[in-house]
This record gives sequence, C-alpha cells and structure tokens, in this order.
Amino acid sequence: MTIDRRTLLQSGAGLLLLSGLPARAATLTRPLGANPFTLGVAAGDPWPDGFVIWTRLGPKPLDEHGGMPQAIVPVGWEVAEDQGFTRVIRRGEALARPELGHSVHVELFGLRPHRHYWYRFSVAGSDVSPIGMARTAPAADAAIDRARIAVAGCQHWEAGLFDVWGALAREADLDLIFHYGDYIYEGAGRPDDAKVVRHHAGDEIYSLDDYRRRYAQYKSDPHLRAAHQSCAFAASFDDHEVDNNWAGAYDQDGTPPEIFLLRRMAGYQAWYENMPVRRAQMPDANGITAYRRLDYGQLLRTHILDTRSYRTDQSCNDIARADSCTVEAHNSPDMLGRAQEAWLDEGLSSPRTWNLLAQQVIVMPFDVRQPDQTRPVFETDLWDGYRPAKARLIDSIRRHDLTNVVIATGDHHKHAAGVVPERDEAPDGKAVAVEFLSTSISSGGNGRGDQGFDHLLRNNPNMDLYVDYRGYQLFDITPQRWITDVKAMDDIQKPGGQIRSLLQYQVTPDRAALNRM
Repeated sequence: MTIDRRTLLQSGAGLLLLSGLPARAATLTRPLGANPFTLGVAAGDPWPDGFVIWTRLGPKPLDEHGGMPQAIVPVGWEVAEDQGFTRVIRRGEALARPELGHSVHVELFGLRPHRHYWYRFSVAGSDVSPIGMARTAPAADAAIDRARIAVAGCQHWEAGLFDVWGALAREADLDLIFHYGDYIYEGAGRPDDAKVVRHHAGDEIYSLDDYRRRYAQYKSDPHLRAAHQSCAFAASFDDHEVDNNWAGAYDQDGTPPEIFLLRRMAGYQAWYENMPVRRAQMPDANGITAYRRLDYGQLLRTHILDTRSYRTDQSCNDIARADSCTVEAHNSPDMLGRAQEAWLDEGLSSPRTWNLLAQQVIVMPFDVRQPDQTRPVFETDLWDGYRPAKARLIDSIRRHDLTNVVIATGDHHKHAAGVVPERDEAPDGKAVAVEFLSTSISSGGNGRGDQGFDHLLRNNPNMDLYVDYRGYQLFDITPQRWITDVKAMDDIQKPGGQIRSLLQYQVTPDRAALNRM
C-alpha cells in the first residue's frame, strides 16, 4: 500500500506507526534471556464464544523499548479448561511487533458460553507468563439469573498505592471489571513534593515512547497485574490517557488542533497497545472506535461509551465559575457525536432486562456552588456543560419507554449515587435513569470521608450519596433487582489498606429510583 505525504500529515498515524522502522522488521531468532512478562497478562471484552487475551513484552519495562530488541518476537499462547492446564483446548502463536510496542492481542473464538477459561503465554528460550482467568459471556438468548460487574478507575501513580486493585482481585465470581478510564496520568514526576507517595518516571508525556513507558510503570504494580489476571476487563479511556480535559480535537492549553491530534494519536495507540481490546478498537488514520457493546444473555446489555473523542469543546472555555458562565451558557452541543448517539439509540431498543451505560463523566445535574453562593454552578467538562447532548440522551431513553437504565460513571474521585431527572430544572422530579459514580483507585489520596459535603446534597436533591473515599463499586445484577455495593479502603498511602462496604443500594427494573438497603 502506498501512503502519500498528505495522508501522513492529515492523520499522524503513519508517523506513529512507521517512524524509525525498516520496511520489513527482522524476526528474533535468539532467546530473550530475561523474563519478558513483567507487564503481566490480561483478558477483555468477553463474547459468548471467546474473549481477547493480551500481553506486552518488556524484560526491562522502563528502559528504551522496554528492554526489547527492535524485532518481531513469536509468542506462544494456550487456553485451558483448568488452571493446571491438563485440558488445553486452544494453542497458537502470535507475533509481538515493535510497531505495536511488542504487545499481543489474541481474539479467541469457538469457546463455550458462560464458563471460565485459563490462559498463558510463552516465548521460546524464556519464561512462561503468569496465568490469567476469564469467563465467556452467556449465549445471546440465555435467561441467566445473575451477573457481577465491578467498576473502577482513576489510578494516579503518585497519589497512592494500588492496594484497592488487590482487594478487587480477591472478589469472588466476577464476570467483568469495567475500567472507566484514567488508567495512567500524563503529568511530570514531582520529586520535590513531600505528598507524593511514589514518583512518575520522567517529564510530562507527549510521544508514543513516553506513553508506552508510563503504561509500563503503572503495570509494574503487582496489585494491578493481579486484578487483570483475575477477571476480564472492559476498558475505556477518559482524559488522562492523553491530556487533562481534552475534548475532541482540543486540549486545555490552546494547542493548534492539527498539533494536538498528533499527541492524541500517540495516546490512542498506547492505550490500544496496553489494553485487552479487540482489533476493532485499534486506532487508524480516522481516529478510534472505542464504543462497543457487551451482552449478558437476556439479562443485561452494556453500552461502553466514549465521551472524549467526539465531543465539541467545553463551553465557557472550561471555566465554570466565570460570571458569564450561566446555566444557559452550558450549551456545548455534542458529547458522544451524532454517529455514537445513533448507535446508542439503536442499542437501547433491545429487550434486555437491564441497560448499563458504562461511561466516564457525571450525567445527572450536579450543582457545585458553595454555601455562600446564590447562583447555581455547574461544571463544564461534565454532561452539565453539554445540555443539548444530555437532552437528546434523556429523550432517547424516554422514547424507548425505558425504566431499566443504570449509568456507571467515574472521573470525579468520589463515591456518589443519584438519579437523572427528566429535566435538570426539576432535579427532584421524575427520573429516567439511576447513576452510580464510582470513586478512584488512588487519585485524590486518602480523601476526607463524608466531611464537608452537606451543602452539595442540599444543592442536589436528586443525589443520595457523595463521599470522598478510595475504592470501587460492585454491581450484583439479577432479573428482579440490581444491588450496588459501595466499597472503600481506609488507607491507600501505605501498604495493607483494608476494604469495607460503606452501604448498598437496590434498584428494580420497573422504576428509576434508588433504595438504600
């Protein structure tokens, strides 16, 4: 295929995928001689007949190219019906290419629905990888009686340890972990900051090699690797996989879009290289298609959304507290983009018992004014800043006459629970969906519990919970009820933090309402 100069300059993809590489990369014929599986293994996006298995080779993960030679490396893989690999049912070989950071994505098919499988990788003359486990989804027409999904994300390396991931890895019988994003943070290391628990390697990241190294540093954490080994992930991304609060073709610093898009493409490619996602999520010259669906029989349809790539720029220059930033000025038109909106609207017509919108930023109205302020204040990076897009989402739910929509949200580093009203102007009026905001793994440090937030609950009668802990949430889903267990860890700034359940909510599919248990 001939790639002309104009195509390269318009997309940046050719520069990122091809720069510095020969036309035909050599295949490695000598043993690596060191453990190449320091970044672990992972599985993702389960379908009834299979899922993705992933690894990325890096014997010295923070060194140049992860300590890998710039050559193609054959990687063996096996799938078994038991952890001891006495019943191996699939095996094959994949190529770890330097163009993709020596990552490997194998899309399995032909497996049986709704059962556990174990997988591992190997490199000739080197070590065998750790063993991972994942469960296929139920058959599309299966009337299953239960699904269990965890929700987690926002894992700033410098803000705390990842012991929360270790606790999540020990949760029993999970079908899926939805990672809502902020898997890495892009900022420079802060060696002189006494509040930093551990330090980023290097400066703020811009290039593909920078992003690869940052992912490698995060994946060096054993708790995160254990979580990936324990269960399949449905991985999404938010802003920090590229840059804080980016929106479509715009960053927060006023960089010309044609320049920022080069950085965005580097972030996209590094995300793909480091996540257990399908080839359909591999970025190309047109960007990325990260939105997709995962079904769990007739019980649940999960719509994984991308709230970054297609949005218009934030209103009010993303300064929500400016005097000129009235409620009416929060009118940026697109959060999902029209193609993703149409895709979601079509998917909501499915007759599943539950619909889960797995996405990134708060949908329900959230007035953040302080007690001494009289004018409502709404953040511009949330759905509040995109009122026309929010109105269309609510209209879609209403047109399908749905009462079974649950929204999973992240980004905000708090645990919260509430409902999405039909009209923002009537937050205590009729609701169209329930929303659970899952807090961060480490971002924000230990937090301050439930202290100092009473005014926010007074401002927002549609919200029942708003607390500042680190942790995750568990969704236990049956045809009759949806139970959300809000989990919190007491300390993430030293090893050995203890996890506990703060409270539980119950939702029924016939009404968009929260019920404390």
